[in-house]
Amino acid sequence: MDDPFAPQREEMLREQIQRRGIRSARVCDALRRTPRHEFVSPEHRAQAYADGPLPIGHGQTISQPYIVALMTQLLSLEGDETVLEIGTGSGYQAAVLALLARQVYTVERISALAQEAAARLQRLGLTNVRVIEGDGSIGLPAYAPYDAVLVTAGAPQVPAQLLEQLALGGRLVLPVGPRHAQTLERWEKTPSGLEHEAVLPVAFVPLRGEEGWAENAF
Repeated sequence: MDDPFAPQREEMLREQIQRRGIRSARVCDALRRTPRHEFVSPEHRAQAYADGPLPIGHGQTISQPYIVALMTQLLSLEGDETVLEIGTGSGYQAAVLALLARQVYTVERISALAQEAAARLQRLGLTNVRVIEGDGSIGLPAYAPYDAVLVTAGAPQVPAQLLEQLALGGRLVLPVGPRHAQTLERWEKTPSGLEHEAVLPVAFVPLRGEEGWAENAF
């Protein structure tokens, strides 16, 4: 069936993604194939491909398309990886990852969001994603190690357990810093130790949990 949002997705790719330097053909193709409008509420569907985040309820947001593309590109996925995502939200980032990796595990602490995302991903036929309700700040030891870990909430510091759950050669991408002024960071576990780079300033909702912010913080 024809997708009435296809022209908006192409414009998003051209103006927001490729023009800002996202060069991975695989990442661009995944964004082209993922119907972002299915991951926002009906009242925000007309803005699904706009250049910014959108509310998804429960104090959470769906990230700006460029940030989704950038964080995904930083994971350097080739197709056979096991990926852990922290912060399922609406499931959009997990859907993109599902087109680029062998298996995706995604952890969401808010029960309603976890259930809605699982149903949405199933409806879209993404069978290689498993949504798990829990404290993502401590990772998901049961299926470790992971070739890539992506965190979609701002952490006060890098959660040690996420680094521990990385496979050798694995990459961790996450925002780190104070509530309203984090830095997007990329970590890689190499034979000689952990390598780290700061990418750019960002602002995410807070990562709550044992290795994140306390529930009553701000």
